[in-house]
Amino acid sequence: MIDGRPMPSLRRQLRARLVMLQAIILSILVAALVTVLIAQGSFNPIEAGDDVIAAVREASTRTATGALALRPTPALAKLRSEVPGLWFSVRDRAGHHLSEGPVPSEFSAIGASLDNVGQARLGWNISDRPRPGARMQWVQTSAGPVQIITGPGAHAPWYRTLGAGLFAALVFLLPILAIMIFATWLAAPIVIRAALRGLDEVIGEAERIDMDRHGVRLPLAAVPAEVRPLVDAVNMTLGRLDEGHERHRRFLADAAHELRTPIAILTTRLGLLPSGPDRSRLLEDAGRLATLAEQLLDLERLRRHWREAMAPVDLVALARDVAADLAPMAIDAGYALAVEAEVDHAEVTADRASLERALINLVQNAVQHGGGHGAILLRVEANGRVEVHDEGPGIAEQDRAFVFEAFRRLGTGTTGAGLGLHLVGEVVALHGGRITALDGPRGGLCMRIDLPIREPESRKAHAIQRA
Repeated sequence: MIDGRPMPSLRRQLRARLVMLQAIILSILVAALVTVLIAQGSFNPIEAGDDVIAAVREASTRTATGALALRPTPALAKLRSEVPGLWFSVRDRAGHHLSEGPVPSEFSAIGASLDNVGQARLGWNISDRPRPGARMQWVQTSAGPVQIITGPGAHAPWYRTLGAGLFAALVFLLPILAIMIFATWLAAPIVIRAALRGLDEVIGEAERIDMDRHGVRLPLAAVPAEVRPLVDAVNMTLGRLDEGHERHRRFLADAAHELRTPIAILTTRLGLLPSGPDRSRLLEDAGRLATLAEQLLDLERLRRHWREAMAPVDLVALARDVAADLAPMAIDAGYALAVEAEVDHAEVTADRASLERALINLVQNAVQHGGGHGAILLRVEANGRVEVHDEGPGIAEQDRAFVFEAFRRLGTGTTGAGLGLHLVGEVVALHGGRITALDGPRGGLCMRIDLPIREPESRKAHAIQRA
């Protein structure tokens, strides 16, 4: 939808334009053909003599003795005054006959031989000898069925000629146009699909592009020439975005690296101040600065080197190590920290250091926002799922979609920089996993990580042997 309107359909537009183009071309061709035929005399939509036959038909009658006669009608009178050389002959099957005007000798005695012919056009040009033309037709009159033969007729008005020509053109045009429209309607989707089949690869590659895949360009091998400028423009845009993203990342990494030294010096000097509330608050602020710098560096190191450190990692052992390291801090904050595993081992392929950092951040987040009481539980399942539960106030459902965004902090009492959960989300995404924030089984918050489980080598070898 664009501004509430449906997207324009290429298939519908192509169908409509092809049909319109075919109709225009076909109309021009048929009109030109009919014009040429009429000009050559090979085709005349208004038969010569039709008006004479109509007038004689209306005027035909019989005398008291049964002979054929003509009533004086306005149409017949008009023909007599307007048509030079007007002639016609009228006869019936009983041999009664009448004629008017200079009937050509070719047609004066031909009528009896045409008794079984309903109508005919007579006197075509043969070789180099032109012959006079005539029209013959049997018609029903008040005098009964009669045969009328006539030659010249009145000149038809332009609108009758035009109307007859259009009618004749439509007789040829409509059936052909209907067949062409039907064929176009069926063929257009097939033609479009075949012509744009090369774009499927481009679309698939475009759908896989995200902020963590850099240097990716849309393929051009199967792209139609008409679409290639658009794909080239998209590739150039991707190149500019890669350059800007790389400059941005280098700036953050350099800034974080440069901040470490002055932060360390500041922390040292603050430690030399006399004890008191001001010194504690300043040391706490310096600690947050140091944590922010370390998290920025962690993000940059993770993005650059995570592939190189991928190896089998036991999630159960990792969770126990994290719990052992953070237990003193959690206990001091008023929590009980425990690990629960439904299996002895659950292996995934991962960067152990970054995955450990992600679990540490989740436990620290639980300590900070768990309300200062209750239990914090690390739960590991056999399918590669790791959960961190707390019994704090949790996160409102409408806010859960934003907790993994960089520098997003929920609530005014939060003291972090808003990078901890973002770092967790980055780690999980780079490992092909998924992290979600849910309600805990005993209240509070449950941070759930789902990672692709690593199949043990023994089972893999067994599967190969069975195959």
